[in-house]
Amino acid sequence: MRTARFQLRPTAALAALLGALLLALTTTTPASPAAAPEVTPASGVTASITQASVWDTGYTAEVTITNAGGASLNGWTIEFELPAGTTVSTHWSATRHQQGRRHTFTDAAWNGHVAAGRSASFGFNAAGTGTPADCTVNGRPCAGDGGSPTDPPTDPPTDPPSGTTPVAVNGQLRVCGTKLCNAHGNPVQLRGMSTHGTQWYARCLTGGSLDALAEDWRADVLRVSTYVQEGGYESDPAHFTALADSLIRQATERGMYVIVDWHMLDPGDPHHNLANARKFFTDIAQRHKDRNNVLYEIANEPSGVSWSRIKSYAEQIIPVIRSIDSDAPVLVGTRAWSSLGVSEGADESEVVGNPVNAANIMYTFHFYADSHRDEYLATLSRAADRIPVFVTEFGTQNYAGEGANDFAMSRRYLDLMATKKISWVNWNFSDDHRSGAVFRTGTCNNDGPWTGTSPLKQAGVWIRDQIRTPDYFPTT
Repeated sequence: MRTARFQLRPTAALAALLGALLLALTTTTPASPAAAPEVTPASGVTASITQASVWDTGYTAEVTITNAGGASLNGWTIEFELPAGTTVSTHWSATRHQQGRRHTFTDAAWNGHVAAGRSASFGFNAAGTGTPADCTVNGRPCAGDGGSPTDPPTDPPTDPPSGTTPVAVNGQLRVCGTKLCNAHGNPVQLRGMSTHGTQWYARCLTGGSLDALAEDWRADVLRVSTYVQEGGYESDPAHFTALADSLIRQATERGMYVIVDWHMLDPGDPHHNLANARKFFTDIAQRHKDRNNVLYEIANEPSGVSWSRIKSYAEQIIPVIRSIDSDAPVLVGTRAWSSLGVSEGADESEVVGNPVNAANIMYTFHFYADSHRDEYLATLSRAADRIPVFVTEFGTQNYAGEGANDFAMSRRYLDLMATKKISWVNWNFSDDHRSGAVFRTGTCNNDGPWTGTSPLKQAGVWIRDQIRTPDYFPTT
């Protein structure tokens, strides 16, 4: 079953087990481990623990702490016990300490201050089906002030906010811990499509097709792929800068986020294009520095070079962007065609151990499900627990974006990404003859039709269905 993007109503069988998960909380001086931060007491603080997804051997829990009192909450500590056979496998947006069956979560500094009327959140994956018990917040029972630990959970929202766009709901994105977070401080997962090379398939990027992507597909993000070679940017910098600028503006008008993709591919050393990259990102950042919906992907798929050389490139390009646009997240390509090194015999440890010296960045991972199997999936899973990862390109076919679709393997990737809130973009929004292009060949020459499933190849029908799942972006 597909992992839901919004919080799921528990089944009847699970409801009894999860009776203790909606807990009214009050605060006082913490009685937590020595490493726990000092907190400021505040009254009227509540928390809900809900299941974002469930599978046979575990579940994902999302914890939302809401300060309904009149004073700010400066730090929080939540403790609970899990029964034998269940433990926390991964967590995010909090620090964790375990002693026996007792688990202690404290704020991650950036989400510790909760102003009156605002919320903070964190989450964890449970290995096993047991549910939390004996919960305390800052040293007192979570059921204080009359709340009952056996009260059933409040039904979570099941529909997206109405009459709004992804950008209108989420605002300026930033990297918080290992997640991409919205302006409200909550982790989010974006889903969308990448263009093919704009030197070949600009005809597929019309007002009608972009309307369909935003409204019929309900996409959150468009990746604009400006190739450097192969008849791309280096052949006419002014033209391709203007084309990227136009697509950014059109996506903005439709309320979508935009990834500005510097699509370097061959040669695989990003330093080969360093001067052009400086010029391109300077021009784009100057035009869009006041927008809150732009992310910069500075090197599509480095290959044949060491991680240290890619890192060196990133540490030269990121300051160029930051000097103009200080707020936008920057996405850094990784070794071996953005496989975190797997395709060249490495893994994520080289990035974890030697990260780029910059803030508000994420590292990219690309996969093609029919070619990139369990080793790649496991690498993505491990990496997402240690560093911020954004899947800026994937396909359901082989590594060339062609051949048969492997939807079963693709589902495993999508379920993992939903569980860990890893944003993703599919390749590609064109009518190229390969099976990875979503439109049937000739659709773009005829200017559509763009909506529905009739103009789509098999992969297009499947991907559109994944993107169209209702979004729930938390705003409190």
